[in-house]
Amino acid sequence: MRIWDLHCHPQGFGGRTPEESMAEVVRLMDRMGIERACVYLGSLQHYDPNPEQLREHNNFILRCVQHFGHRVFGFAYVNPNYVAESLAEIDRCIRDGPMVGIKLWVARRCSDPAIDPIIERAASLKAVIFQHTWIKTTGNLPGESTPMDLAALAARFPQTPIICGHTGAQWELGIRAVRASRNVSVDLAGSDPTSGFTEMAVRELGAERVIWGSDAGGRSLGSQLAKVLGARLPEAAKQLILADNLHRMMKPVLAAKGMRV
Repeated sequence: MRIWDLHCHPQGFGGRTPEESMAEVVRLMDRMGIERACVYLGSLQHYDPNPEQLREHNNFILRCVQHFGHRVFGFAYVNPNYVAESLAEIDRCIRDGPMVGIKLWVARRCSDPAIDPIIERAASLKAVIFQHTWIKTTGNLPGESTPMDLAALAARFPQTPIICGHTGAQWELGIRAVRASRNVSVDLAGSDPTSGFTEMAVRELGAERVIWGSDAGGRSLGSQLAKVLGARLPEAAKQLILADNLHRMMKPVLAAKGMRV
């Protein structure tokens, strides 16, 4: 099957440079039959990155795309606590650069309207919008979004496609939280390959709203692929999840950039 990975972090693979890290990613992609991967978050982890750190992360990914653009798509890391600087990064990396999406992590909950200018700018460029979500039993980080926060964001932008990263990890709750948000797709990445996850997502949302990602190098490609390849689903549904849904979502930004994939 054709496989595209929505969710990959090249810094998790080691290497002294972005190019060395990305070379290892591509080696493992080849081994697992993965055609393309979306990469974001370079260098070290910064939960609330300042503008200089945002540029550092995005420069890392720009180097990955520069050398491996035939295999990877880059997403720009942005922070709603620095709206003006995040808009500048979107312009630098997407409008004027090769990136095709944005990554929002844990600096501020996405239910906060402070994020709205970032969503508006990304949507105007037809960029893919990816928001990390989690439901931690011990309590989320102060600015960490849940799928319920994402449902609130989606209601403010009902015509804008948005991806619910990790489906909140507690996926039974996450799937139900975004079920009524027709513009939201869920990301399968990052949790254990528990039986029933993918089947429930398809049953509740439809196969067209489910996208496969690995969260590598924090997770193995094999364990994450098992969520789909081992699911009790028709082959056509598996193909939608493994590549076709992401390809469809990316078509507008790829066409705007003159990229044919």
